[in-house]
Amino acid sequence: MHNFSIDNIFSIQSFEQFEQIALEIFNYQAENNSVYKEYLFHLGINASIVKKINDIPFLPIEFFKTHKVHIDNKEIKKEFYSSGTTGQRSTHFIHDLSIYEKSFYASFENQYGKLDNTCILALLPTYLENESSSLVYMVNHLITKSNHPNSGFYLDNIDELAFKLNLLQKTNSRIILIGISYALIDLAEKYAMNLSNTIVMETGGMKGKRKELTKKELHNFLCTKFGLESVHSEYGMTELLSQAYSAGNGQFNIPPWMKVFIRDTYDPFSYLGKGKSGGINIIDLANIYSCSFIETKDLGKINSNGSFEIIGRFDNSDIRGCNLLVAE
Repeated sequence: MHNFSIDNIFSIQSFEQFEQIALEIFNYQAENNSVYKEYLFHLGINASIVKKINDIPFLPIEFFKTHKVHIDNKEIKKEFYSSGTTGQRSTHFIHDLSIYEKSFYASFENQYGKLDNTCILALLPTYLENESSSLVYMVNHLITKSNHPNSGFYLDNIDELAFKLNLLQKTNSRIILIGISYALIDLAEKYAMNLSNTIVMETGGMKGKRKELTKKELHNFLCTKFGLESVHSEYGMTELLSQAYSAGNGQFNIPPWMKVFIRDTYDPFSYLGKGKSGGINIIDLANIYSCSFIETKDLGKINSNGSFEIIGRFDNSDIRGCNLLVAE
């Protein structure tokens, strides 16, 4: 059994609190997650000697494709699959959906405030075709919680969405349009319109439907077509139960129960300071019952203000949804 409280995770207010809970979760997972336990064994690392956060080993994200990464002997309530376009898909085995829900509500409201009187429009066609998409699960719950009569999903009916967006511009509702990149481009090409009263948030991904663009090219295009000053972004993935958000300029802010480290691409066990580019490692304490310590295939850097940026992906890592686009 573990001795940390789930509520404590979502009320972290200091680095000291974060480190204490991270170490407790590390010890719990090192003992009870057989995949992580075996990985530590192969690294020659005894969990009992890990006393600070920088010494915690990160599990390469590929393990979510090849192994069942979860706490042993706990009932699996849900499986989320990545929408990968090549090879095997990642699977995240979920034991407690209420933790995911607490995490994504709090992550979203940390960035955007309470959902009351917010109209959430979701343009996520490729994800909607994946019945086990963690993104669709999250957005569906945000739509429900928003309790707005016009909130909803749009698959291919962009004519109806454009009509709805034009109507909503004239109301005093707060409007958030969450869309996959290629579908937002489709909408912008067919319906250039003034969405200055709308937050447009892209979740990345061309899904092979369009030529890849850099983040900068994508955002410039959408800003021009929709009369926006900035485009927001969501950074999330199947293997994480928490999200980071950017209000523009590609700078992502994380909730207090997440932490980003930049690993040296030549020495994955050493970390780089702010402003230096390398591989992104993420601690997500919401991943209590899988693995909270993930070595991703993304390249990025941490800015002086504590936000982080995505610069690209390692060669040969497969093209996946939420964090595909390369930044400039």
